[in-house]
Amino acid sequence: MKWFFVGQPKENCDKILALRLKRDKIMRDFKEQLKILLSGTEEVLPPDEFRFKLKRSIEKNKPLVVKYGVDPTSPDLHIGHAIPLRKLRQFQELGHKVILLIGDFTARIGDPSQKSVTRPQLSGKEVRLNAKTYTKQAFKILDEKSTIIDHNSRWFGKMNFEEVLKLSANFTIARLLERDDFYKRYQENIPIGLHEFFYPVMQGYDSVMLKADVELGGTDQKFNMLTGRNLQKTYGQEPQAIITLPILEGTDGVQKMSKSLGNHVGVTDSPKDMFGKIMSIPDEIMIKYFRLATSLSEKEIEIIEKGLKDGSLHPAKIKRCLAEEIVSQYHGKKVAEDAKEEFDIIFKEKSLPSDIPEAVLLPELFKDNRIWIVKLLTHVGLAETNGEARRLIKQGGVKLNNEIIKSAEIDVEIKNGDILQVGKRRFVKLVLN
Repeated sequence: MKWFFVGQPKENCDKILALRLKRDKIMRDFKEQLKILLSGTEEVLPPDEFRFKLKRSIEKNKPLVVKYGVDPTSPDLHIGHAIPLRKLRQFQELGHKVILLIGDFTARIGDPSQKSVTRPQLSGKEVRLNAKTYTKQAFKILDEKSTIIDHNSRWFGKMNFEEVLKLSANFTIARLLERDDFYKRYQENIPIGLHEFFYPVMQGYDSVMLKADVELGGTDQKFNMLTGRNLQKTYGQEPQAIITLPILEGTDGVQKMSKSLGNHVGVTDSPKDMFGKIMSIPDEIMIKYFRLATSLSEKEIEIIEKGLKDGSLHPAKIKRCLAEEIVSQYHGKKVAEDAKEEFDIIFKEKSLPSDIPEAVLLPELFKDNRIWIVKLLTHVGLAETNGEARRLIKQGGVKLNNEIIKSAEIDVEIKNGDILQVGKRRFVKLVLN
């Protein structure tokens, strides 16, 4: 192909051609990156600013600084937490600078987002222990070598009260009450701790300290992230762009995934439990799980969605593919195939699993050769608390030798080798000592 530039010397023509090729490559890279980074997002604010930042980053070969903050308020992550981590991984693979910020200081307050009451404050020791497991689990998704881990205690732990007053002077109570959860509690005369008002202030200041170009978070974090934009302007920085990500419903298909609600799929769940939990989700949210919890391309997901709608694909088979895909991400392909086979054994052939764990019961647990069913469930680890055990029984989720336990107030007689079951996937063989 020949290029002609009328009235230009050859050396100028070569320069113009080189610039044009460079521009075309930048635009191609920009469009490709934009498509990847916007996939699966809920909202980008402001959209023009994000596009400008991304294009400038490519043109100047200067990675974006992308921040995601997590408060280690519990020791484990579930696949709902993994949604922003998966987006961070996409930024990493495109060459951007990713910062996983451990909110070891903000966790002592607890994020008040979507909370109707003040959260109990955690001790420093609890936060540190939780943070260790958070980072370990996050590296199941993130590239550890290219992830920057920081802690906001690095700056908040050194602040004196004068600096706190100076920071808080950038906000008004009226502005903070614009948050739906604060406003609702205020209207209903439900107490709001003064320390809770500091949470969005502190999250915003994190962005200042990290000089973030982009911040990721769930849709419930929008107010907090906008606070970061405003503070960055106050401190003379270019304000960050914001990317909000959808919140994944739990296995009930209704409420936000949460360990406390018992509808979560933990990233450290056993392959068998993870597979079974995914198989229990309602058909209607399968596509959302494919989009938010797997690495399938949008084109592949569209094919699946179309097949489910026109009936050419069977929901049960597709759900098995979804479960296998998610288990593969956290445990490997071979383990996922084994989990699928185990699931088929239990549910298709109605057999017991091959590797039922055993629990030894000591004589002192019994009274007149019987044991309270709630005590039994907590002792063998099928329920963490008496309250959880009662809830499981009330829901009809507890069986002894395949017979449903209908009351939480009964004592049961146990024989050596009896099988205690919770839900469809958790079994324990009872061994008398």
